[in-house]
Amino acid sequence: MERRVYIFLFILIFTDYLCGQEGFRFSGQFSSWANVNTAGEMPLWGGARYIPQINFGTGFGNNGLLDTEASLNIFGSGGLRPFDSTTTSGDLKPYRFWIRYSSNQLEIRLGLQKLNFGSAAMLRPLMWFDQLDPRDPLQLTDGVWGVLARYYFLNNTNIWLWGLYGNHERRGWETIPVNRKIPEFGGRLQLPVPGGEAAFTYHHRIADSRDLADDITPFEKIPENKFGIDAKLDMVTGLWFEGSYTHKGKNLGILTNQLILNGGADYTFAIGNGLYIAFEQLMATFDEEPFTFTNQTWFSLMTLSYPPGLFDRLSTIIFYNWSDNTVYSFLNWQRQFDNIMFYVMAYWNPESYQLPTQAGSQNIFAGKGIQVMFVLNH
Repeated sequence: MERRVYIFLFILIFTDYLCGQEGFRFSGQFSSWANVNTAGEMPLWGGARYIPQINFGTGFGNNGLLDTEASLNIFGSGGLRPFDSTTTSGDLKPYRFWIRYSSNQLEIRLGLQKLNFGSAAMLRPLMWFDQLDPRDPLQLTDGVWGVLARYYFLNNTNIWLWGLYGNHERRGWETIPVNRKIPEFGGRLQLPVPGGEAAFTYHHRIADSRDLADDITPFEKIPENKFGIDAKLDMVTGLWFEGSYTHKGKNLGILTNQLILNGGADYTFAIGNGLYIAFEQLMATFDEEPFTFTNQTWFSLMTLSYPPGLFDRLSTIIFYNWSDNTVYSFLNWQRQFDNIMFYVMAYWNPESYQLPTQAGSQNIFAGKGIQVMFVLNH
């Protein structure tokens, strides 16, 4: 267990002691799942997760609020090939741990937090600091350590500024981890436009490729700049565009420059209880020289969602990889009982599994299979 976890547990206990009952809330989420995939290396997979969370808020100054959130991610999983072999894994780590000051127009948040933005719904070029998967009903993702400040103008313009430190895991589309000893920084300007909003985003970090010495040239310090643009319009249909360009200051072959573009639309048809359909088209290219488009990958995604009843929802997501003509399909039935959720998911994917939204080290969604999930929120 890392030193951060001990510090985190101490602050949880200390915060509980200070808060008493006033302004203090304890909640949590328990989930368990079982997966059957006869083509997988481990045909049977199962696991459980518990995320306990505390929140505390109090008035600060004339119009301010000081609040905090702290939660742990406690999980374990195991795989089984009957009468042959087993494997297990698990961990306990901080999930969210931040303190925030907010007023009518200003927000400053310090600590381990979720940092995401952009207009795309599923295939997200601006997935710079998270690993959200559109197929995950819980929408879980690790946070980043840092400080975020946001200021909201009265005309709906807002400015974001952030600084990050102490992070090392690869996030989103990153191919090389950051040098955790050197701070990162960036910002975002979001503007109202006719029919919607548009934004410009920038981030600077120093990458470290020494752990990848078997694959690319090892450098301790690789300057990297990310530039993003996105827009979302509410017309007859919802329309959006999102793009990200990343340039590294060292020659790393095709990993030197990265360009990712996405366009999408969605609409809810007046069929029955309302049929929601969304479509996105993504292009990603990795090149030694900028904007040469020599190593392209194209993905299409379509999702449909329909509520057959008050407590049920059916949804499907279909990916198509134009580079190798492969189809990835995912079907989900969701049932809600007050604070209990029940999911039955089926998937039919290639056994050689490559998706831009995949997360986690165990690739249990390769091939064909069924997963059942139970979720309790308290």
